[in-house]
Formats: sequence, structure tokens, C-alpha cells
Amino acid sequence: MFHSPSPPRPHRTRQAAATLSLGALLASCLTLATAPAADAAESLLSQGKRAAASSQEGDAFSAAAAFDGNLGGTRWASQWRDAEWIQVDLGERRDLSRVVLTWEAAYGKDYEIQASDNGTDWRTLRTVTGGDGGVDDVPVSGSGRYVRMNGLARATGYGYSLWEFQVYGEGVPPVAEGAVRVTGTQGDWQLTVGGQPYTVKGLTWGPAVADAATYLPDVKSMGVNTIRTWGTDASTKPLLDTAAANGVKVINGFWLQPGGGPGSGGCVNYVTDTTYKDNMLTEFTRWVEAYRTHPATLMWNVGNESVLGLRNCYSGAELETQRDAYTTFVNDVAKRIHSVDPDHPVTSTDAWTGAWPYYKRNAPDLDLYAMNSYGDICGVRQAWEQGGYSKPYLITEAGPAGEWEVPDDANGVPDEPTDVQKADGYTKAWDCVTGHRGVALGATLFHYGIEHDFGGIWFNLLPDGLKRHSYYAVKRAYGGSTAGDNTPPVVSNMTVSSPASAPAGGEFTVRADVRDPDNDPLTYKVFLSGNYANGDKRLVEAQWRSTGNGTFAVTAPEKLGVWKVYLQARDGRGNAGIETKSVKVVPPPVSGTNVALNKPTTASSFQSSYGDCPCPPTRATDGNTGTRWASDWSDPQWISVDLGAPTAVRTLQLVWEPAYAKSYEVQVSDDGNTWRTIHATTTGNGDIDTISVSATARHVRLHLTARGTGWGYSLYEFGVYS
Repeated sequence: MFHSPSPPRPHRTRQAAATLSLGALLASCLTLATAPAADAAESLLSQGKRAAASSQEGDAFSAAAAFDGNLGGTRWASQWRDAEWIQVDLGERRDLSRVVLTWEAAYGKDYEIQASDNGTDWRTLRTVTGGDGGVDDVPVSGSGRYVRMNGLARATGYGYSLWEFQVYGEGVPPVAEGAVRVTGTQGDWQLTVGGQPYTVKGLTWGPAVADAATYLPDVKSMGVNTIRTWGTDASTKPLLDTAAANGVKVINGFWLQPGGGPGSGGCVNYVTDTTYKDNMLTEFTRWVEAYRTHPATLMWNVGNESVLGLRNCYSGAELETQRDAYTTFVNDVAKRIHSVDPDHPVTSTDAWTGAWPYYKRNAPDLDLYAMNSYGDICGVRQAWEQGGYSKPYLITEAGPAGEWEVPDDANGVPDEPTDVQKADGYTKAWDCVTGHRGVALGATLFHYGIEHDFGGIWFNLLPDGLKRHSYYAVKRAYGGSTAGDNTPPVVSNMTVSSPASAPAGGEFTVRADVRDPDNDPLTYKVFLSGNYANGDKRLVEAQWRSTGNGTFAVTAPEKLGVWKVYLQARDGRGNAGIETKSVKVVPPPVSGTNVALNKPTTASSFQSSYGDCPCPPTRATDGNTGTRWASDWSDPQWISVDLGAPTAVRTLQLVWEPAYAKSYEVQVSDDGNTWRTIHATTTGNGDIDTISVSATARHVRLHLTARGTGWGYSLYEFGVYS
């Protein structure tokens, strides 16, 4: 159980001498309620610095609370044992003059003040015995980067508890040129570079390193002072060099599995896989040593969304164990980086504020936290306040609501925000960051990318190199110069005719209101993405024609499923507006009656248990394009339908799953034994085959001789029309 904190009571200030009883010293000193002020010749070195302890009573009594300057408000409390310690990392080796310990009621009777250069090998500067609590002002002589109170004996049945642990030294050396620090106290932090305040006004970086010289001047013109990367290696140096030449800092990222977002994957056991952890420590240290003195380096970011991503690898109690082990390893990396580079902070990114308690518990050596957040960006502040955290944070990705956050449209796919809504999303994100003054130290918004694909249209500020409304929203937020800027076209009220039933290979209509604020002449393009239909994230220009007044006739793909159609308007000034809607592609209508519907259907084989199977042959004649027949993975195969009586057959419609037939014959029979061929092809390409025939027969069969893939043959529908 925890004992209740009590308000600090007046205590005599004592100056402890080595091995002497404090109770015999300075009996007539003036009673004081606070720790003594520093002498004019010395400076407080420990406040707000990284702290660690052998134990703590609970989350509210962490080691950091003894170094936060909140005398009487927060405290460190150990477990109820004699052999306990608390230490502080001053960031670099310093000459020391005294240590001031302000005890809570649970004080140390006997303890040592120790110093270390590496946090492992300790030397004792003072030994105190017979302490009686209150405020101990202990003179020391020596130097070190780490200072520790090493408890030997408690005075009460509780543990050790300190309101404040203050370390003083002679003077403060000038801040190293370009050194980056997280400074300030609880709720009033700031980032400094070379001693000057620095708010991160950043973007995540997308272009190739080879294109840095092309794009970084533009990044700088937006008011951006920082870019963020996800990986650091030998290819990083040209990017750092170009960033420095343009006055831009870089948050150098280090990737850890499993990660989150694009590039994520791989399941590491952070409890047992010491080889992976050792390799990562070695690799990261190598690049910290390489770039720690580079003028573009702002800080180091260890991992991306892995606390959240571990749920894809583990569950239950094991997931909790792995999350603790991962954040403990992040702390090991932070300590290693600090030992190599004391002049740049270390953070770690996640995409879920529920990750922060793991970092709070296991990663005290982080200088600040980092979070990726989109639609719920303003909720980060609430989570931080409710969590009682004692470190500031940086937003490392933010922007409009993501695919995983928006509601689905009528076709069951995420309803993508409009260009204007996305621009508003960036404005909102920056307002939420700057609204949490003294805690949120800035942001790197997502994403300065040029990819012209499904994800690029959702998030990139300049897909295909064309600037969008979101680009200008970020530029305004960061205070970039807007002189001479031209405004992108505005595309709104986009609609698709028959959005749930566009016939494959047929035309559908796209309509939108398009205007250009600067009255620039506009040109148009229409694109299609099969991301939801077949996983292809590319944008491919559609076959389309303008029919006037913002209306366009677009040819639907041959492949069934939900597609995205995009209307882009360009102004010839390097800007574009683009909107998108979904359209469901269905089989084209066939005249006549489907005489195969629900008729007896047999096949040479079928898949009984694979993926979405069983996939018996009857599913190819059930009229449902959501079910399918699938054969074994071999040639040849066949599927046959019994129409029940001789029937005039005029058209066949074959709706293929991706496992299609390259070569096949359409055969008919009167008795199901003797077959005659009425159509043959060796150039099948899947999707939908609509075949005109002329025959009268009871049985219709597909004789399949060559597969188009390594799988078998698979049909959504085998339609026979009279």
C-alpha cells in the first residue's frame, strides 16, 4: 500500500560531513521550509534532466518527480527496502559542488552520494550517517555525468521519498553550437537549438534523396524548418547536406519491427531475440556516430507505431509482455544514443496514446514522446493531461482524417474527404498542436510526397508535383511567404451516375462543379484506381471524354468490384484540384434469359477448403457474383451445366475470378457424353468474356485447357442466355 503524501514540514537545513552524525551538526540553524537557494557562483544542473531509480511505489512517484522543480507537489518514493537508489543524468560530465536532498517524511538515515561517468561505475563522493530528514545540503567535491543517492538504511518503515533532489555545480558552460535541448519544467517546456527557442514546423519527407536539391528549397519556402524520415543509413548524408544548405533540420528515424503504416511487418520477440536487439543497437549507434555532429540533425526518433503494431503479432498477456519489452528496448537505445550523442534529444513515435503508459513505465531516458494522429489530433492533448505525463511531446504525423477513420460510402469503402476538407484538416491539426503550449513542441505534418497513387491522393501535398489546397494550408499555418501564390482549382459536388451498377466495359457519367479562383484556363484528366477491387494502388488514366459543363463520360474497367474514379483539374500554374468517388463495376447486361441459373452444375474438381471456399460448381450458376467455383490447380479442367432440355443458346457470359482461363473451348451436347465445340480461344485475359454463339443443346460445357495463373480456374458466374 502507499502511504499518503504529507505537506513538507519545516526542517533544519544541515550540511552533512563524511561519516559524521547529522544530528550533532548545526543544531542552532534557522528553520527553513524550502531548499536553500544556489550560491551565485554555482548553477542548478539537475532540474528536468533524465532520472532513474531502483524502484518506485507507483506511477505517481517516478524518479522524474524528484527533478521537476515542483517542491512539495510531486515526489519520488521507493519500495520499502533499504537498498534503493535514485540517480540523474546531467547529460555531460560536470564539476560538482553540492547536493540538496529535500526529504518527505520517509527519509534516508544512512546513504551515499555517488558520481559516475558512464552510469555503471560509481565512486562515492560523500557518505552520510544518522540523517534525520528535512533538507540535507551535502557539499561534494568531484565530477561526473551521473549523480546518485544510494540508500543504505531507512529511518522509517516506509521506503525513501524525496520531494526534490538537486545537484549543483560551478557555473554553466555555454551551450554547444547547435546543441538541441528539451528545456523548462512541467507544462512549460520548449525545444532549443544552440540555446534559442525552436518550434518544429515540419513535414514528413517523401521524395528520393537524389531529388532533395529540387524539392527542399520549396519546402523551406513553405515556412518549414524540419523534415522527418523513418530510416537512417549511408544514403542519409546527401539529404542532411542538402537540408543544411537550405536551413532545414532533420528528425532522423530508426525503424524497428513491426512498425506501423507502409513498410510495416515482421514480428520480433523483444523478450528473447537478443540477436535482433544487439544488431539494431549496433546499427543505430553506427549512424548516430556518423551524423551526431551534422548541422542538420535535430533529434533521433526510435521506432514508428510498434507498440500499436505488436497487436498484429501477439495477443493477451503475451502482447502486454512484448509491449513492455519493446519499450524497455527503446529505452536501451535511448541510453546508448545519449552516451554517444549528448547534444540531441531522443524520442519514439507511436500511433496510439495508449502506448504512452508503456513508455512512461519503461522508457525514462526518452527526452520527449512522439505521436502520429490524424482525425483525433485534438484528443492527444486530453490523453496527455489525463495520463499525468512528465515529458513533452512532438506530433510526428498529422493531417486530415485517414482511411481508417472516415465512414464508408454506399459502396462500403471509406468515403474520402474532399480537397477542401483535407486542407481544413491540416489547419485543424496545427491549431491543436499550437494550442497545447509548453507541452506540444511542434509537428511534422504528413506528407511532402509526390506519389500519384491511391495513398498519394489522400495525403500528399503535391502528388505528381502538383500543389493542392492542402499544400497552401500548411504554408499558411507555418507562415511561409504567399507572395505570388496562385490558388488551385476547386472541384466540388462530384457525382457518379449509377455508382452501384456501372457495367464492365460500358460507360458511366462523372459530373462536378469546377471553378478556378484565379480564372486560369483548366485542363482535365480522369483516373481510376483498383485499390479496393484488386489491390492495385496505382492511378491509371481512364478512357474518357468530356461532354461539356463539367460532365465526363468514362469507360468502366472490365474487372468487377468497387473502383475509385478521380477527376483532376489543372490550372497550368503548377496546381491541381482533385476529387474522387467510388463506383461499383458489375457485369454488363445480357439480353435474353439466363437459362443456366440454378440448374444442375458439375465439374471435374472443386476446392473444398481454401480461402473463402468451399467453392462447388453450383456457385457458378447461382446468379451471385459474390460466390465462385474454383477448380484444382492443374490442367485440364471442366465445368458443365444441364439445362434440362434442348435449349437455343445465343450468348455466354463468363465472369472470371483472378484465376482465369487463357485457353478454353465452349462445348455443347445433347446427352452429356458426346460433345461438339462451338467456340474456342487461346488468348483469354480474364475479367468478363461475353461470347456470341448459335446452338441448340441440353448440356453446355467449358473445357479448360490452359490456366492464366498458377492457381486453378475460378468463375464467379457461368451464364448461358437463350
